[in-house]
Amino acid sequence: MRAEFSSDLAAAGPVEETTFRTHDGTELFYRKWPARSDKAKGAVVLLHRGHEHGGRVAHLVDELGLHDFAFYAWDARGHGRSPGIRGFSPSFADSVRDLDSFVKHISASDGFAVEDMAVIAQSVGAVLAATWVHDYAPPIRALVLASPAFSVKLYVPFAREGIRLWQKLKGQFFVNSYVKAKFLTHDPERIASFESDPLITRPIASNILLDLYDTAERIVDDARAIIVPTQLLISGSDWVVRHAPQHRFYENLAHPLKERHVLKGFFHDTLGEKDRAIAIAHARRFIADRFAAEPAILDVTSADETGFTRDEQDRLSSPHDLLSLKGLYWAIYRGSIRFSALFSKGLKVGVKTGFDSGSTLDYVYENQPRGFGPGGRLIDRQFLDAIGWRGIRQRKLHLEELIGAALTRLQGAGRSTHMLDIAAGHGRYVLDAIAQSEAKPASVRLQDYSPINVEAGRTLIADRGLAATASFHQADAFDGDRLAETMPSPDLAIVSGLYELFPDNSLIERSLGGLARAMKPGSLLLYTNQPWHPQLEMIARALTSHRGGEAWVMRRRTQAEMDQLVAAAGFRKIDQRIDQWGIFTVSIAERL
Repeated sequence: MRAEFSSDLAAAGPVEETTFRTHDGTELFYRKWPARSDKAKGAVVLLHRGHEHGGRVAHLVDELGLHDFAFYAWDARGHGRSPGIRGFSPSFADSVRDLDSFVKHISASDGFAVEDMAVIAQSVGAVLAATWVHDYAPPIRALVLASPAFSVKLYVPFAREGIRLWQKLKGQFFVNSYVKAKFLTHDPERIASFESDPLITRPIASNILLDLYDTAERIVDDARAIIVPTQLLISGSDWVVRHAPQHRFYENLAHPLKERHVLKGFFHDTLGEKDRAIAIAHARRFIADRFAAEPAILDVTSADETGFTRDEQDRLSSPHDLLSLKGLYWAIYRGSIRFSALFSKGLKVGVKTGFDSGSTLDYVYENQPRGFGPGGRLIDRQFLDAIGWRGIRQRKLHLEELIGAALTRLQGAGRSTHMLDIAAGHGRYVLDAIAQSEAKPASVRLQDYSPINVEAGRTLIADRGLAATASFHQADAFDGDRLAETMPSPDLAIVSGLYELFPDNSLIERSLGGLARAMKPGSLLLYTNQPWHPQLEMIARALTSHRGGEAWVMRRRTQAEMDQLVAAAGFRKIDQRIDQWGIFTVSIAERL
């Protein structure tokens, strides 16, 4: 099989072929080229285009001339020599998590810190890389994106809408690529190798194509959350993807170390074009410059004062004129919620206690529509199926998974397993996680500021017969001094759904500081975040908070901001989960 693309591999020098185990246990194939110097400066990860495989980017190893770097190129799930249905992944988010697993594998197996890695990616691979950097916030040294497929030209009118409708009616299906090799590059050798390569994957699953569009729109619009040095290479005569989203993405990037190069006459295969030496020279210089200097970390811990999410919060906090069209629209919307609350149990709980309250959250977790008659239950079902609540339930699953993993890790290290949740709501997700975990905690201390939540949580503990090991206390999660005095010292501390409700970073710093003082080195912290939400304006204009019925206006934190706050308190992030919509994350960090 290697003979089919041996020319690329031979030019790249000695190559090792092996696999790594990704997040769901699948073994994905990759190639590794060790550095040709005694000590590698860093690692460069190469991500191929859609339909292709790692062998198609192998020529870059030699052509970049960065011989004191190790290179890695995978075959993405469902591509090349990696397993799976051709052109398929369970979701685009799963493929992004594959990339996160790949980088973790490189770090664990070869000792490269994430700070000593660069990524070069093309087309769909470039969207994967941009999404990974946005959603997981890895502090890599440099990111080079070549013709990212933020918007694929389908040419058929309403093709995207048709694909979405057909998938909804008939289920997942496959779309074959229409692109001929001669529209990808002017290089006759690349054209010939593309046409003869048996590992080229023509079909793409409909769910991945739709996810690609949806994810790309989110990442382009929210590119200010990306804070790593980034170079964008745009093919000037691209037949495959549109230019406008690439330019908008670049303009939104937050890091001052960013470059954009429009390559006149280039087709879509930017790094495989006939004149690719021009593009490769840009990438070589950019990466070399980034590694010649100290890591250019952009501090965003003051984003609550001067960041773009603060601007967004201020805009959402400003009421519309009641007699304006928008003012009237949202007044009617709020009225419809209050009216529907007469029939829907979930809306009634939200109106009474606040849509961000522990009571509402517990109702969402139960996910059982209730209300007055069939109509009330139908309204309640629509309420529970809102994308934000679906994300909340996925967050609960991720919390349960990581709580179990944390307890197992602590137990395996021979440590005690005392748990603390500083704002547990009713505590359902913690108790459910403990019930499902093979490793059990030595003690569980749940806390919340609300007497309603404390009473409900104590009832849950009693109903489950856990009074011997679990207790519930009323406490302020932002009282750092009191947190620091927690006894026994927590081996696993949990902060879920709390920091997202408070825009002020000084509160978060006080809370994290107290936890850090309470926890011994090697202890674990689980924390959640909300880096993005598709319904921020609806929530701010129509829903009320638990704080006296005021408008529920959220300031979202980018994942980079949240991770930096956690790091500043003395923790090192280990792992992360994120839902398929990019709304909620759950991360685990170790006390240093």
